[in-house]
Amino acid sequence: MLQSGFSSLTGGGLFAVLVTVLVTWLFYAVTLHLAATFFIGDVPSQLAAKAAVAPAVVSLILQRWGIEAGIVSADLGVLVVLVLTLLADGIAISVTYRLSNRSTAPLVALHLAFAAVLGFALNNIFELV
Repeated sequence: MLQSGFSSLTGGGLFAVLVTVLVTWLFYAVTLHLAATFFIGDVPSQLAAKAAVAPAVVSLILQRWGIEAGIVSADLGVLVVLVLTLLADGIAISVTYRLSNRSTAPLVALHLAFAAVLGFALNNIFELV
């Protein structure tokens, strides 16, 4: 039952879904740690690992049940996924790093920038698209 619900997200199987979530979480954790080190200074990487769970899960869930299910149109869906992922990222960063909203916003913007640049570079290296 669970496998058939996730088949279009990863190509099939619970194992594929778990690997997709772990890889996404790792990607967000690495880029968040880079952004936090740049913005805050020397911070433990465990904080980035804790905070990266929220945007990873939110982005994957919204892609699967938001865009693919037809709840949100494909044109508007990318914007909705981006905004809600950034919102989840901001909440997770604020709680995990114990930052005010004023300090959280630039860190979220830096995290987005680091993720975009690293994602673009990895896409060019591995020719994913």
